[in-house]
Amino acid sequence: MLAQRRLRLRIEKTGAPFWFRSLLPVLILILTFVITAIFVLWGKANPLQAYYYFLIAPLSSRVSALEVLVKSTPLLLTGVAVTFAFVAGYWNIGAEGQLYAGAIAAAWLGTVLGGLPSVLAIPLMLLGGFVAGALWALPPAWLRVRWSVDEVVTTLLLNSVMLFIVSALLNGPWRDPVSGWPQSPEIAASTMLPKIVPRSRLHLGFVVAVLAVVVLWFVLSRTAFGLKLRAVGLGRNAARFMGVPVERTVLTAALISGGVAGLAGTVEVAGIHFHLIEAISPGYGYTGIIIATLGALNAWGVAVSALFFGLIDTGAQTLSRAMGVPVYLGEVTQATMLLVALALIPLQRYRIRLLSESSEV
Repeated sequence: MLAQRRLRLRIEKTGAPFWFRSLLPVLILILTFVITAIFVLWGKANPLQAYYYFLIAPLSSRVSALEVLVKSTPLLLTGVAVTFAFVAGYWNIGAEGQLYAGAIAAAWLGTVLGGLPSVLAIPLMLLGGFVAGALWALPPAWLRVRWSVDEVVTTLLLNSVMLFIVSALLNGPWRDPVSGWPQSPEIAASTMLPKIVPRSRLHLGFVVAVLAVVVLWFVLSRTAFGLKLRAVGLGRNAARFMGVPVERTVLTAALISGGVAGLAGTVEVAGIHFHLIEAISPGYGYTGIIIATLGALNAWGVAVSALFFGLIDTGAQTLSRAMGVPVYLGEVTQATMLLVALALIPLQRYRIRLLSESSEV
C-alpha cells in the first residue's frame, strides 16, 4: 500500500485577526496606488511626483485645503445616505436620482421663499430637499417591501428617469429666458447658504454634512432603531423571529437614505451653483456607494472615506495643471479603490487554508 498526499484549498468563515483588520485600509490604499501608477507611467509622468501633487499639494495651502472640504460636502451626505440603506440590507443604488430630486426642490423653493428671512428660508429649503429625496426613494422602497421587487434594478432605473425630468425642466419651463441657457432662475439671496470661512467656497452645507455623520453614528450605535437596522441587515428572517418589524424598518431606512441624498442636491444648489443645471452632480450618488463600502458602513469610516475622495478630486485637478496628466485619473483611482476593496474586504470574514490529505492506493 502506498500513501499519496493531496493538497486542497478550503475557505472557512472566520473573523480576521485585529491586526489584519487594522491594516486592511492601508493595504487597500497601497494596492490602489500601485495599480494606478501604471496609468501615471502611461501618461509619461513620475508616479512619486504625481502622487505628491495628488495627495500632498492640495493640503499645502489654505485655499486648496478648504476646497477639499467643499468637494467632500456632497460626498459626506451621499455616503451617509447609502450607509443608512445598506446597513438595513436595502441596496439603494438611486442616491444620484434622489440627489437631483433634492436639487429640483431647492431650485424651486429658493425662488418661492425669497420673501422670508434666511433664518426661516434656509431650514425650510433643507427640509424640502430632504422630503423630495425621500419621496423619490418611496416607489422602489414600497415595491421592495410590498412585492419583493429588486431595489437594485428599480433605484438604478429611476436615476435615468430623474435625469430626463431635469432635462425637460431645464429645456422647458425653467430655461433662462435671457441667455437661453438650460438652467433654472437663480435662487433668492435669503435662501443661499452662508459661507462659514471668509474668502472661500466653504458653506453651511459642510456643517449639515458633518451633522449627518454624527446622526448616523448616534443612530447606529446608541438607539434601538439602529439595532433594528443592523438586525434586519444581518438576517431578515432572524430579525422577524425576534419581533422586529422588518418591512417597516426597511421602508424607514430607504426613506431616510433618500432624504439625506436629497440634502446633497440641496446644498449644491444653495451653496455652490445657486441654480439647477444638468451637470450639478458628476456622479456623487454613485461615489457615495464606494464611500459607504470603503467606510465599512461605519459613520467615522464614511467620514474618512468622503474626505479622502474630496482630496482625490481636488488633487486630480492640481496634478493635471502641474504635470499635464488627465484629470480623469481621479475617477480611475476611485474606481480602482472600489475594486480593490471589494476584493480584499471579504478577507475580514473568510480565511483560505491549504490542507494536506493522505490516501492509500
